[in-house]
Amino acid sequence: MATYKCFRCERKIVHANLEKRFVCPHCGSKIFYKPRTEIKKVKAI
Repeated sequence: MATYKCFRCERKIVHANLEKRFVCPHCGSKIFYKPRTEIKKVKAI
């Protein structure tokens, strides 16, 4: 399940809440971003 963050209030929003309307339920913003997962760095030999 995809998780997004609101650009204005920084709260997490689950994809299930966005099925009907693509609006933040907390502040009403329409701008979201998908937070990056942890990046692993690999050192070349």
